[in-house]
Amino acid sequence: MRTAIYFSGMLLVTSLAPALAADPTGDWQVADGVANIRVAQCSGNMWGVVVWEKEPGGHDANNPDASKKDRPTLGMPILLDMKKKAGADQWEGQVYNAKDGQIYSSTITPTDSDHMEIRGCVLGFLCGGETWTRVGPPIPSGPANSMARIAPKGGAAPKHATAATAPARTTGSVAGQKTAGKPADAVGDICLLPDVAGLAH
Repeated sequence: MRTAIYFSGMLLVTSLAPALAADPTGDWQVADGVANIRVAQCSGNMWGVVVWEKEPGGHDANNPDASKKDRPTLGMPILLDMKKKAGADQWEGQVYNAKDGQIYSSTITPTDSDHMEIRGCVLGFLCGGETWTRVGPPIPSGPANSMARIAPKGGAAPKHATAATAPARTTGSVAGQKTAGKPADAVGDICLLPDVAGLAH
């Protein structure tokens, strides 16, 4: 009887223990493996930017804004101003789909430490989604963020990268240093990119 009560007590304590908050920051590989997206908190909200491409040299050719059609897809924002949903490990905002040049309402939801579901909807319905896989650790919050190194899994480092130039100041940065023969990070701190810094507030 005492044993039963003891174990029941243990189960009760376990059920009341708060779960660790999910962290959407870090580098994520999209479902079809053609790109990695770096997610970071910029001015309080989550943004996501293309930081690696399987086939480098792409441009935003389907953008309806003619002035952006020649914009490189490397360094291009994909997740836009995602705000934390109260009481849930979910962020709401917009997603840019480079395949059709359109912006959709979107949510991102980490399903476990290594997977995140992204869903996009047109006018609140006709929703679709996919699951991204983590290829780099979360970006820690705090003064040392810009020195946080992302070491991609499975050789997902951008082979075409050049030296990063991002200063060490904000929450969306990773080290731009060469390690173990791998090239430097080509994008660096996404919060300092003009397309993010000009809109994040």
